[in-house]
Amino acid sequence: MTDHPPLPTLRPLLDPSPEYAKWRTEPIRRVTIWGDNSPWLITRHEDARAVLADPRFSADATREGFPGFRPQSPPRAPGQFFMMDPPEHTRLRRVLIPDFTFRRIEQLRPAIARICGELLDAMTGEGAATADLVEAYALPLPSLAVCELLGVPYEDHDFFQRQANAFSSLSSGPKEMMAARKALHTYLGELLARRAREPADDLLSRLARDRVATGEVSEPEAVGIASLLLVAGHETTANMFPLAVVALLRHPEQLAALCAEPGLWPGAVEELLRHLTVAHSGLRRIATEDVEVAGVRIRAGEGVVVAVQAANRDSSVFAAPDTLDVRRDTTGHLAFGHGLHQCIGQSLARAELQVGLPALFDRLPGLRLTGAPESFALTMSTVHGVRSLPVSW
Repeated sequence: MTDHPPLPTLRPLLDPSPEYAKWRTEPIRRVTIWGDNSPWLITRHEDARAVLADPRFSADATREGFPGFRPQSPPRAPGQFFMMDPPEHTRLRRVLIPDFTFRRIEQLRPAIARICGELLDAMTGEGAATADLVEAYALPLPSLAVCELLGVPYEDHDFFQRQANAFSSLSSGPKEMMAARKALHTYLGELLARRAREPADDLLSRLARDRVATGEVSEPEAVGIASLLLVAGHETTANMFPLAVVALLRHPEQLAALCAEPGLWPGAVEELLRHLTVAHSGLRRIATEDVEVAGVRIRAGEGVVVAVQAANRDSSVFAAPDTLDVRRDTTGHLAFGHGLHQCIGQSLARAELQVGLPALFDRLPGLRLTGAPESFALTMSTVHGVRSLPVSW
């Protein structure tokens, strides 16, 4: 066993783990994630961008010594391009680009606004004055949006959310993860076959018709791509949303500025993404050759964890980084990563937050928390969040 400190896994509700503040004077150090796996931890913004943009750091989780989230994980499924390097990563990611252009996502905004209105109608119906914001709004909003994009029936959301939880929970073992993957891939495989026979205006239909039928991707790859989008497409925003609500309610002067100047919302969403950074387990890479970072030689075969939540609080880039400021210039924040593997769904996540947050506060100007934020149960997974958020209005 090593004597390196463990990678922080617990954190306060709205801030990174306090260890990162203590370690800022040493921007790169070894940490232990499990067993004898002790990757380098990157905490400075400049170094984080350099590593994430450097092709000598591989995202291929099948490489020996890769600093995965668990000692044992299921083998990589076909289509899981976020765990691949070029050229396979490039080939599979390119398949999705037409469906995630800024223009295509902008076309979804009316649907997102409709979803928000329907959810708020249901939440406030029959004189209701309390709700669990996660269950009533934060989780169904991105779930409905990604279902609309993919062409997945929303009535099956309980099923795929259970599988998503099994994938992301840090307590899940390989057997649980494999069972969840098999169930989800079987479901999506059947749906993909149905779309091949009866196409609609959705991403699954385009995968079946334009990619699988032409031989550009295999059927297992298409199923893997759809699975990745379905899981990632709702989980991160569903966790980000309630934290953003708590942050704004705890900073009423910031919320008042947004209500007075709605044009501030797009910038405020970027600041909330920077400030909260829900991907708190870090972005994982492994060096394929010797590379020097921050004056330290990282040798081929050594793992790296890029702590984007720490990099997003780097005072050399963001003045008073621990302060929430909805007027801040957040250019260069790393909430969606950086480089080749930057999140392909970031435009969709932005649209959901830019539409969903103002819709909530416009409809419920008296919104307030009904419990102490410190008492909220946190999600014990690779994505930081709360399991429930009791509110009233």
